[in-house]
Amino acid sequence: MKLLIFLLLALPAIGQTLPANSKQAVVAYTSSWNSSHADLYFYERVNSKAAWSRTGGPVKVRLGRKGSAWGLGIHRSPSGVTLKKEGDGRSPAGIFHIGGAWGDAPAIRKHPKLPYRKVTPRDLWVEDSKSPHYNSHQILPHVPKSTWEQKQQMKQNDHAHSLKLFIAHNPPPKAKPYAGSAIFFHIWRGGGSKSTAGCTTMEEANLKKLVAWVDPTKQPVYVLLPANEYKAKRAAWKLP
Repeated sequence: MKLLIFLLLALPAIGQTLPANSKQAVVAYTSSWNSSHADLYFYERVNSKAAWSRTGGPVKVRLGRKGSAWGLGIHRSPSGVTLKKEGDGRSPAGIFHIGGAWGDAPAIRKHPKLPYRKVTPRDLWVEDSKSPHYNSHQILPHVPKSTWEQKQQMKQNDHAHSLKLFIAHNPPPKAKPYAGSAIFFHIWRGGGSKSTAGCTTMEEANLKKLVAWVDPTKQPVYVLLPANEYKAKRAAWKLP
């Protein structure tokens, strides 16, 4: 069962502001579009009319080695800007839903309604832009045999990927080819000394706290923006 697709099909359509029913927000600020460092915070509110309260952070995170670029999420990117592309080494910026979790452990500490799957050799995450399954989780009925299947396998025996939470940039079932795939929160490398190919990474203890905190019934979102962009759009987008 491709758990992520069913989760995302139930989410609201693209709009100009944070979804009214969103009561959890993970917010990361960078100093510039080219920075691979960010400070991340947790926010909650009781309803759409209530003020946001900071409940956690700052948490140090690492981003794409070339910084960030506008992604495909639940925001509308400004016209004429640089957009996230496959293999560009940038993290997608904007507002994104947070999907399911994957990892090496048989079970993890999480909300009962957050989908979780223990990764096996048959689990794929398709990063081939030419595939009709681009940027989606697939489960093979057999052990990967072809070179293509092996190349799409989700990583195992790699501590940095032993727990990951999907950031719904360019999500299925209508992922745009070449617009970027496989964007997750996961464990950082080198104690935070290394940037990423586009994911948001952090210390393992902080990732476990994030995964345990996420409540799908509160429509959690991830907001990643340079500080000046965040400030400019905060009121219009109703950001924390």
